[in-house]
Amino acid sequence: MNEDAEWLRQDPQQEQEWIRQLSLIYSGLIGIGVVMVQPFLTAASLDLSAKVCVVAFSVAIPLLAALVLVNQHEVFRGRVTKSVLVEIARVVAQTGAFVGVVAGFWHILWIAGVGMLAGGLVAVAVQSVGYVRLERDRLLERDQKPTPQEGEEPGDTEA
Repeated sequence: MNEDAEWLRQDPQQEQEWIRQLSLIYSGLIGIGVVMVQPFLTAASLDLSAKVCVVAFSVAIPLLAALVLVNQHEVFRGRVTKSVLVEIARVVAQTGAFVGVVAGFWHILWIAGVGMLAGGLVAVAVQSVGYVRLERDRLLERDQKPTPQEGEEPGDTEA
């Protein structure tokens, strides 16, 4: 399966799809963060969940903004960066945004925070399974295509 994973990484269409999805994710998380933190700007005091929400988004939003800019350059160049720092920033930004969303919902109602936490974990599982299934099926289709016989050209067909 390692050969299949390498084939996926080298697929230019797959790489462009990853770039497109990351752009959507980063922009959406910035918007969510701004909306969730806004009510806390004028609050007289904050409870623990509100503080966690604000701190998490205070870390996530600048990193997400930087990642949007990197992503735009990736679109321009047509490939993803291989930078370890960018990968770390992705993990920290996305984790911070998720913690901020869970804490924001927890501030409203603790069961809503639990629901967001559980729903987020299930959503990651659904996306992962769906992605793996689609790509596995694509690899199977690729492997089932007939290969040209010895001496034949790839476009030749028998009459």
